[in-house]
Amino acid sequence: MKTRLAQILTQIQVALMLLTRLPAGRLSAPVPTLAQAAWAYPLAGALVGALGAGGLAIAMAVGLAPILAAILAVTICVLATGGLHEDGLADVADGFGGGRDTAQKLEIMRDSRIGSYGTLALVLSLGLRVQVLALVAQGAGVWGAALALIAIEAVSRAGLAGLLAMMPSARAKGLGQSAGGVRPAHVLAAIGLGGIAAVMFLPNLMQAASVMAGMALAQAALAALAMRQIGGQTGDVLGAAQQMAVLAGWLVLAAQL
Repeated sequence: MKTRLAQILTQIQVALMLLTRLPAGRLSAPVPTLAQAAWAYPLAGALVGALGAGGLAIAMAVGLAPILAAILAVTICVLATGGLHEDGLADVADGFGGGRDTAQKLEIMRDSRIGSYGTLALVLSLGLRVQVLALVAQGAGVWGAALALIAIEAVSRAGLAGLLAMMPSARAKGLGQSAGGVRPAHVLAAIGLGGIAAVMFLPNLMQAASVMAGMALAQAALAALAMRQIGGQTGDVLGAAQQMAVLAGWLVLAAQL
């Protein structure tokens, strides 16, 4: 029992180290693979969302306008992850938008420099997240928006386990390849944790179901595009999928206000 608990805690540590820049302590041997830690991705997302939610609540409590509080909350989420997912979105936009063939697309995505497509994707994505979060904070109240932030960040990472399990790696080496081979049980556990977060932190079961459905459709669309463009997934594709899910979740929630 003690050994099993230690394994679970170590897998959570790996998920935090992979998906955030938050301190997670030292790993104890044996170190689990990225695939073994996939079930814990929603937990990392929930922690990121909780930090952003705290910033949102404090900002509005001291009298900041909802739009300024939303900017602070989104900034905290970005800092907590080191902009990892935003970087993936920018790289995918540059690669898919500027590459002529699969090899060139993958090469552009590997380049650390950002191009015009990536810049536009980041501006639009961050702008939409801030604006919709502010609208939800006005319509549902600060606590409604704060709890929704936790749910959406958790659910957006639950789907990544499924993408890793179903999509082949587009590269022979890299994050997408090293995290491949996710077991169905880990996918179900990740989706289950995301579902629990949605039911717990969104106002009712109908909203939880619709938000999860919208986020799943957004990630499925991104996955289909990636299969067509480069024949599989990479770390950048996973980051872009997380970002698309977040946008879809907020838009579905805002439409229900």
